[in-house]
Amino acid sequence: MKKLFLLGAILLLLSGCTSIESSSIDTILEDSIHSRVATTNVNRKGYRYYLPKGLVIKSSTLFNEILSDQKYLYYLYVDIVSYDSQVKFRYTVNADAYYSASITNQAKNGYIEINNYENDQYLIEIMYNYAKIEVVAYESDINQCVAYAMSILSSITYNDSVIENYLGDDIFESSEENYDIFEIVGSDNYLQFTEDVEQTDEIRDPDYIN
Repeated sequence: MKKLFLLGAILLLLSGCTSIESSSIDTILEDSIHSRVATTNVNRKGYRYYLPKGLVIKSSTLFNEILSDQKYLYYLYVDIVSYDSQVKFRYTVNADAYYSASITNQAKNGYIEINNYENDQYLIEIMYNYAKIEVVAYESDINQCVAYAMSILSSITYNDSVIENYLGDDIFESSEENYDIFEIVGSDNYLQFTEDVEQTDEIRDPDYIN
């Protein structure tokens, strides 16, 4: 019964039936990491994830994707090397941040850090489940962005056999730039990094993507 309640809570948050703005970030995080949503609708080589309604895929490379809610861009990075090695990460809460917390659920861990960016916007960084999402948003939209990001990160499932093949083929010697998901980017380095990420005008069907 508890699992069904938590599932219902997160689905209500994402569907807008409950006001996300009136929820705390703590509540959104708790509902997300304890939800039991097993559905995925995006298939990638080595991993799968759930793309919530309201988001579309703007561009995709091997382990990096740019998503959009028509207002903001969400940069998703998936780290299969750290997943394969089961790297442990310890986060120190940043008392100077707008919001800062570690995220832990059994074997999965990570962090969320939100800092002032520019033009009254905030840089949201969430690392969880060996993947990371970054997005810059206005304060009024922070809760919605966190809900979207956590829905994706919590849903990621990895294909061990495919990942082993990738790592055995030294795939990271290719031209794709690797990104350290454990690094706290902060406002100083965010813009410089995102300028290097390829963007396209392509918007794919989010209902089911191979």
